[in-house]
Amino acid sequence: MRALVARDGAVRVVEVAEPEPGPGQVRIRVEAAAVNPVDLFTAAGALADSGLMAHLETYALGWDVAGVVDGTGPGVTGVRPGERVIGLSDRLTEPLKTQADLVVLDETAVAPAPAGVAAPEASTLPLNALTAVQALDLAGLAEGETLLVTGAAGGVGGYLVELAAARGLRVAAVAAPGDEALVRGFGAEWFVPRGADLAAAVRAVVPGGVHGLVDAAVVGLPALDAVRNGGAFVAVVAGQAPVPLRGIRVSTVFVRADAAQLRDVAKLAEAGRLSMRVAGTYPLERAAEAHERLRRGGLRGRLVLLP
Repeated sequence: MRALVARDGAVRVVEVAEPEPGPGQVRIRVEAAAVNPVDLFTAAGALADSGLMAHLETYALGWDVAGVVDGTGPGVTGVRPGERVIGLSDRLTEPLKTQADLVVLDETAVAPAPAGVAAPEASTLPLNALTAVQALDLAGLAEGETLLVTGAAGGVGGYLVELAAARGLRVAAVAAPGDEALVRGFGAEWFVPRGADLAAAVRAVVPGGVHGLVDAAVVGLPALDAVRNGGAFVAVVAGQAPVPLRGIRVSTVFVRADAAQLRDVAKLAEAGRLSMRVAGTYPLERAAEAHERLRRGGLRGRLVLLP
């Protein structure tokens, strides 16, 4: 079978042995695997350089998967062969990840795919939607409180706005001027154009500052002043959380696979309450082109590999 790996910063498709599911594990025939910025960082060795994982000669790639169960190990009870599923490969040093023909995941990292949703769209859910859910949980805001989302038109940011609005939060969204209609469509009450004096612009529409902020655009310290005293700031990239000034609770979300949360976001997607955006698809053998396109930026939605 084929799998995508990176070595010395270059990605290539290699032939590897088919993986076998162990106890509590599920083997998935991959129909679609989204490409995320973390894949670029992994391929370049940046995660290893920052101390998040060991330096390896070769890095396996891919976090998201949508596909069909084609085998299960002993003890698996929640999914069956032939069932369409989505899943998240969250361990950094796995020798085989989701940008491949087959992948093995723990049952606790897998949930039924949303009915009526094509595999490319479904594959954009696990990493980005779970990051959004878990970031909102860290922020710990109550219904009616205010949340600022930077990078609100991006993969994580779009889900943040929609999920926050679904929780009854009032959302201020930061994005490029041309994305105002998009993020308001996600449920943002206020729009702040990227490049403005962020804290001043936010406080102009939310007097006193927001109760919480999730920094999907990795703005960092300049965004902190938009948060009121004693509020919450959640970073989505390791090492980018600012100093917790003015009693602000500062934390970083490190996404984890969670089958129950995956089921919840799949149900929301099935009900049409999450916008799954695919910017383009590539066959697995053209994965290097997909990685290069993502590197150039400017996308609205995820690129997806189709084995």
